[in-house]
Amino acid sequence: MNAINLHCDNKAAIMIAHNPIQHDRMKHLEVDRFFIRENIDKGCISFPFVKSEDQIADILTKRVYGRIFNDMIDKLGMIDIYAPS
Repeated sequence: MNAINLHCDNKAAIMIAHNPIQHDRMKHLEVDRFFIRENIDKGCISFPFVKSEDQIADILTKRVYGRIFNDMIDKLGMIDIYAPS
């Protein structure tokens, strides 16, 4: 079975997911963290690091400008319906 890649641009989140020790300040993550940790151990999930400028979902959640914006639009296959043909 191939692992599902959860692309993440947050190194702290990746470290928490791989850390077997539960800290007090992470109580709100308890249930989700154990589910993720269990599936990491089984090899069902992997967390490859992705640089922020390559994180395509950012175009839907953050302000993205210039070259990065245009690159993301191209990767998503979006077109400008108002552009002259």
